[in-house]
Amino acid sequence: MTKLLEWLFGMCVFLGIWCALTSRQIQGQLFEEWMYIIIPMPFLLVTIFGLYAATVVLWRVYTFNNCEEAAKELQKEIQQAKADLRQKGITFNDDK
Repeated sequence: MTKLLEWLFGMCVFLGIWCALTSRQIQGQLFEEWMYIIIPMPFLLVTIFGLYAATVVLWRVYTFNNCEEAAKELQKEIQQAKADLRQKGITFNDDK
């Protein structure tokens, strides 16, 4: 099962239970006492998930490592490729 199907299945189960609770298909004193939290629960969960997702993205951007050696190696390879192409008669805009 793909991750998308897992999420969709979990969301359908949650929404099915939520709809049954809010339409009073499932009866119980506990559910009646907590109805003020049960009704906005999907909106609260979407908000919490959005905050979590934003936090994870920001943290991973903040802790992203620079690869200085790889950058130097790539610049060297670019210069070698430009030199090879210049020998074959191709000119570049950054040539002076």
